[in-house]
Amino acid sequence: MELEELSVTEKAAMLSGGSEWDSRGNDRAGIPSFVMSDGPHGVRRQLGEGDHLGLGASKPATCFPTAGTVANSWDPALAEEMGEALGREAHDLDVNVLLGPGLNIKRNPLCGRNFEYYSEDPIVAGRMAAGLIRGIQSNGVSACPKHFAVNSQELRRQASNSVIDERTMREIYLTGFEIAVREAAPMTIMTSYNEINGVYAHENKHLLQDILRDEWGFDGMVVSDWGGSNSAVAAVKAGGSLEMPSPGLTSVRELVAAVKAGTLAEADLDARAREVAKIARTTRLEGVGRDDLLKGDIAAAHHDVARRVAEGSMVLLKNAPILPLKPGTRVAVIDDMAQTPRFQGSGSSKVNATREENILDAFKAQEAAAGTDSPSITVAGYAAGYDRQGAANQTLIDEAVALASREDVDVALAVVGLDERSESEGLDRSTMAIPQVQNDLITALTATGKPVVVVLVAGSPVELPWHDSVAAILYVGLSGQAGASATVRALTGEVNPSGHLAETWALRYDDCPSAGWYPAVGRDAIYREGPFVGYRYYETAGVPVRFPFGYGLSYSTFTYDAIALAADGSGVDVTVTNDSDVAGATVVQLYVTGPSRSAVSGRTAASGVLRPARELKGFAKVTLAAHETRTVRIAFDHYTFRHFAAAAGTSGTSGAGEWRVEAGDWTIAVGPDAEHLPLTATYTIALPKNGDAEAHADGTLFGMPIITPEAASFQSAADPALGHYLNGDVKHVTDAEMTALFGHEVIAPGKPAVFGVNDPISVWSDSRGFVARTIANTLAKRERTVREKTGAPDLNTLFILNMPPRAMSKMTQGMVDSAMVDAIVKIGNGRTFRGLGSLISSYFRNQSANKRTAKELNHE
Repeated sequence: MELEELSVTEKAAMLSGGSEWDSRGNDRAGIPSFVMSDGPHGVRRQLGEGDHLGLGASKPATCFPTAGTVANSWDPALAEEMGEALGREAHDLDVNVLLGPGLNIKRNPLCGRNFEYYSEDPIVAGRMAAGLIRGIQSNGVSACPKHFAVNSQELRRQASNSVIDERTMREIYLTGFEIAVREAAPMTIMTSYNEINGVYAHENKHLLQDILRDEWGFDGMVVSDWGGSNSAVAAVKAGGSLEMPSPGLTSVRELVAAVKAGTLAEADLDARAREVAKIARTTRLEGVGRDDLLKGDIAAAHHDVARRVAEGSMVLLKNAPILPLKPGTRVAVIDDMAQTPRFQGSGSSKVNATREENILDAFKAQEAAAGTDSPSITVAGYAAGYDRQGAANQTLIDEAVALASREDVDVALAVVGLDERSESEGLDRSTMAIPQVQNDLITALTATGKPVVVVLVAGSPVELPWHDSVAAILYVGLSGQAGASATVRALTGEVNPSGHLAETWALRYDDCPSAGWYPAVGRDAIYREGPFVGYRYYETAGVPVRFPFGYGLSYSTFTYDAIALAADGSGVDVTVTNDSDVAGATVVQLYVTGPSRSAVSGRTAASGVLRPARELKGFAKVTLAAHETRTVRIAFDHYTFRHFAAAAGTSGTSGAGEWRVEAGDWTIAVGPDAEHLPLTATYTIALPKNGDAEAHADGTLFGMPIITPEAASFQSAADPALGHYLNGDVKHVTDAEMTALFGHEVIAPGKPAVFGVNDPISVWSDSRGFVARTIANTLAKRERTVREKTGAPDLNTLFILNMPPRAMSKMTQGMVDSAMVDAIVKIGNGRTFRGLGSLISSYFRNQSANKRTAKELNHE
C-alpha cells in the first residue's frame, strides 16, 4: 500500500513519536518505526523507556571529546574520522538517527551548553559539523544537526523568544547550518525550543520552508527538540515533520480535525509523512549488538580514535618554555581532577563511557613503559589540593604546597577547571571564574618558587587571574574518555599540541559584548549586539582579550612568508615554514575586511555596508616536518564576500532581502589567529562595465549581485542613526540605535500579568495563588539543595522550572492534553479550585478520546 492511500488518521499518527525515542511506523504501508538517540560525542542508547536528560542508564559507548573541544582542532577531516566511529556504534546499537552535532553559535561564554557547540564563528562551526555529519552518515545512520536556530541560553529555553535582526540571523546564526546542509546533506535536522521573533522554531515557515528547504535544498526530516513542539497543525503547515517524544494521540486528533475543517491541506500532511517515511526506509539497520562490539577490536580502536581527536584538539595557551617536560623531570601531580577525571558535560549528551582514564595513572603507565634503560618523567607524589565541591579546606592546600616544595620535585602539575555543576544542559553558568578554592591553590603553588604547569579542564572559556605567574597552561577542554593519556602524551612531547581556540577568551566576563543582557530573564532575549559576536566585537571595538580567536601555541615555530592572489581570483596562496627542529601543525586562517572598513585608516567607516573589522572566511590545518616550507591554497567561495541585504522593516519572519556582494577593495589577511595577521593583500571586486570581459562582467560573484557601497541595505555604514554599531561599541547601544539595526521598533515587555500556556513554571513564583507560588518556590529550592548537596545540577527539576505548561501535553505520552494544560494554567493564575475541577474533568475526556483514536488506528 502506498503512503497516500493511508487514512488521514494514520498519516497524522506518523508525525509524532511512539515513545521517548521511537517513531510510529505503519505496517500497512511497510513503514517501520525507527530509533533516535542522543549522540553529539557518544551514543547514549538508553535502556527501557529512558529519559531525554541523561539521567537514565544507557549502554556503554565510546565517549569522544565534546564539540567545543573538537572545534579547537580546526580539522574537519578529524571530525569526520570521529563521525565514522560514532556512526558505526550507532549502527551497531540499532540507532537510526543520531541527534547531533550541535552547532549553535556561542553568543556568550556562560551558556551552560556551550561545551556541546563548536564555535562563535559560523565558518568553523559549519565546516566542523559537516565533517562529523559525513562521517556519521557513511554508516547509513542519519545525523541530526541541532538546534535550529538562534538558541543561545538555557534559562527559559522552552519559553524564550530570540529577537534578532534578519541580517545578523542569516550571517551569524544560520550560516553554520547552511554550510552543514549544503556540504554534508544531513538526512535530519532538529529545531530549537525557542521562538524566533515571536514564532516557534518548529512552526517557523521562514526558517523551515523559505530558507532550509527552498534556499538550501534540504529534503530531509525536521524533528522537534524533545517537548519543543507547540502546535502540531502549525508545525505541519510550516515544514515541521516529527514532534518528539510521544505526545500520545492528542496531536493526531488535532491534525485530523484541521484537515476536516479545511485549515490544513492534506497535501501538507502527506509531505511531512513522506519525510518521516524516508528516514524509516533509508536508515533501517541490522545491528550487530553491543556484546559483539565489545568482544571485537572495535571498542579499542574507537578508544584510540577518541585519543587522537583529543590530541589534535588540545591548545597550548602558555609556555615559559617548560613544556614538553624533559626526561628525568620529577612531577608533583596535584588536584582532584587528576585522579577523578572530568571529561564530558552534564545533560542529554552524557555518555556511559566504555573506559575511563586519569592523568595520575597515565603518567605511571608511561613511566612503567619506559623501563629502567632510559630516564623518564616520574611522579614524585600526588595531592588532592582542593575540595571538588568548592568548600574551603586549607589542609588540602597545605598538603599540596608541602609536596611541591620537596627537593625531589621539579615541577608542580595542577589540574584545575570547571566542576560538574558548572556546565550542563538546562543551566547557564553564573560566572566565568573557576571555583575560588582552585585559584587559591594555584596562588599558593606559585609562591613555592617551583614552576607550575596548569592542565585546564573546561568546556568554555574561564578567567585566569594567575595567568602571569604560572609557567605553562595546556587547555584540554572536555577531552573524552581517552583524554588523560592524550594529555600526558602532550605534556611529555610524544604529541605536539596543535589546537587553536575556536572562541575568544575575554580577560574578564564584563568585557563580553552581551554581558549586560545575558541571559534574558524575561520572555524576550534581544540580540542587541547584532553581528558583533565574539572576535567580531573585540577586534572592531579594540577591546583587549586574554587569548584571541584562533590562538594556539606549539612546540614548533612557524613563519608566514608570502601571500599571493591566485591569477584567476579564486583564492590566495600562502607560504608557511616550520622554523623549528620539531614537526608540528598550524592553522592558516584567512580573514576579510570589507570596503567600508578597508578604505579608512580609523575605526569609523565612511560608507558602504555596516560590518565588523574582520571576519574569518577560510582556514586550513597544515602539518609540516621540521624546517619544511609549503604553499597553502585557501579558496574563495560562496561565503567569502557576501552580506545579507535585508529589506527595511523585516523582523526575521518574512525574510525579504537577498545575498549581495559589495564592490570595492577588500583586504585579505592571513595568519595564525584573529589578532596576528602578518600577511595582507588587496582583492578588488569591480563593478561591470559595458563590454567588460573580466571575471565580474556579468555583475555577479558566486551568483550574487555586486552592488555599489551607496546601494547598501538599510544597515549602512553611512547611517549616523546606527551610532555605536559603527565602531562595534555595542555595550552603549541605545534603543533608537537598536531600532535602526533591526529596521523596526523593538519593545521588551515586562512580567506577564496573567500567565499563559507558554510562560515557564518558574514565573509562577509571582503568582497571586498560594498553590502556584508554592509549586514554583519548592521546585527552585529543591534544585538548589540537590546541586549544593551532590555537586551536580538537578536536571529534571531544572527542566520543569524552565518548562511552559504547554510542554506537558507534548511529553506525557497522552496523559495530558491541551484542555488539561488550560486547566493547569488556571492554577498558575491563582484560580486553584476552578483549575483543579477542569483538570479532573478534562482528564477523563482525554482518556476516552485516546481510546477511540487508538481503536481507529488499530482498525478495530
